Amino acid sequence: MAKEGFKPIPVTSPAHAPLAFGLRCAVDLQLATIARYLRPALKEITGAVLDVGAGQSPWRGWLPSTATYQGIDIGYAEDFGMQPKVKDVIYYAGANMPLADNAYNAVLCIEVLEHAQDPRLLLLEIVRVMKGGATLFLTVPWSARRHHIPHDYRRFTREGLALLLDETGFDSIEILERGNDVAVIANKLTILSLRLGMPKKWWHSVATWPLALFCGALACVFIACAHLCIALSWGSKEDPLGYFVRAQKAVSPT
Repeated sequence: MAKEGFKPIPVTSPAHAPLAFGLRCAVDLQLATIARYLRPALKEITGAVLDVGAGQSPWRGWLPSTATYQGIDIGYAEDFGMQPKVKDVIYYAGANMPLADNAYNAVLCIEVLEHAQDPRLLLLEIVRVMKGGATLFLTVPWSARRHHIPHDYRRFTREGLALLLDETGFDSIEILERGNDVAVIANKLTILSLRLGMPKKWWHSVATWPLALFCGALACVFIACAHLCIALSWGSKEDPLGYFVRAQKAVSPT
């Protein structure tokens, strides 16, 4: 199997390095659109919080003091470029979570579902450990290159997400588009510029570097336009970068 030309850079805590995080968000529109919805949502959380696919626990610093953090991730997190043995993160085999039923007031699942071999099982496990009425905050990509190969299994449409969440025990499902078609073009141009700037053979750079400079300049224009379009709610919602989801665990009638 072919290796990735370059792997995604792991997200580090914006609370620890806000300037570096802000600069990255200026260019990385996937991350910027996640942060745009996630940061205000996290301010609402109180009680026990579970971060599924925690990685390096980047979102922990945005939680209020009323929240208690617990992360969980697969035992081979190094395959995703993550540091092993992060504080307050449980590592498991990736099937049944070693966690109690009805234990958490909120669950985060950020850019994880596309990497689950069985997303239905993962959501059923998330429902199991949530208290009745607890809230799930979830993001997935739509327009994104294959990444973390070989652990990239699928993409979800708005309709597919809604159906899957309904079938696994969620209600009050709210799905919001992250970004738009302008952001998608900007993202693709950024990736193309990086690829052209890092040719596999050094002598290819004679041809690729001028193209990289041209595409990079064009990418900067589209990135600026994308930020403007996102701020003004312009652009097509049928071709977003991804989705932000807020849903609640359905409470059975007594």
